[in-house]
Amino acid sequence: MQLAIHFSNFTLPGGTPSLASALSESAVAADEGGCSQFTLMDHWFQMESLATSFDPMLEGYTSLGFLAGRTERITLGLLVTGVTYRYPGLLAKTVTTLDVLSGGRALLGIGAAWYEREHLGLGVPFPPTAERFERLEETLQICNQMWSDDDGPYEGAHYRLAETICSPRPISAPKPRIMIGGSGEKKTLRFVAKYADACNLFAPDQETVAHKVGVLKGHCEAESRDPSEIENTIIIGYDPLDDVDKFLTDMEGYAKIGIDTVCVGPAGGDPARWVTEVTEKTVGRLADVG
Repeated sequence: MQLAIHFSNFTLPGGTPSLASALSESAVAADEGGCSQFTLMDHWFQMESLATSFDPMLEGYTSLGFLAGRTERITLGLLVTGVTYRYPGLLAKTVTTLDVLSGGRALLGIGAAWYEREHLGLGVPFPPTAERFERLEETLQICNQMWSDDDGPYEGAHYRLAETICSPRPISAPKPRIMIGGSGEKKTLRFVAKYADACNLFAPDQETVAHKVGVLKGHCEAESRDPSEIENTIIIGYDPLDDVDKFLTDMEGYAKIGIDTVCVGPAGGDPARWVTEVTEKTVGRLADVG
């Protein structure tokens, strides 16, 4: 099993002037510590479940570009891009740029978006849920087309592109990996089976996750897709350093039901130090899990 770091808290000692160094040092610690991925949120306002909407939140792709120049091996992405935040062609171009400048380390994490307050606050349209999922599927189709040899038009219900030119091409071969976030059984997991290389599931307990993995396998069968081609990832809501042995025991259970990667988030006011400690105590032992 692999460890991924998800950096979501920008309310740190030292305030705004400290954010660049805190973010950079945390990503470098994850890179040097053997983590597989370093992800940020894609929000304009901080989530109210973590702090308040007035707490600091950096724009995601600008931040990943900054980190591309400070890391060497780790995959960089957003967990996850909201489909409503950017036009699909621009999104594909943005991820391609990140991929080129990072030497082939970009991940497109994407989902149907949900945070209505930030849309209304900054004047961005927030369609109903059904339409957002329609836009998500079209966006997946557009990104895959732009990263293919087909630079012709795309005609969808919501997006129409006269040309899908993407130059330079991504360094990742054959294209940047796509991760879809969410656990919806009818649409989200079907989209994973049809279009994506990875999924990210919330992990309230192993029984729930096992059920979701089973649903995904069913969609893979319907799409004639080998489920082993898809990386199953989870994000957990507790600090592994509170009880490392318990964390590792939990991960053994998740590995048995098909989870490949666990995403954890720094706790406390010194995220780089936290990342260093969690990698030292877990990365080597996680590698033996599963």
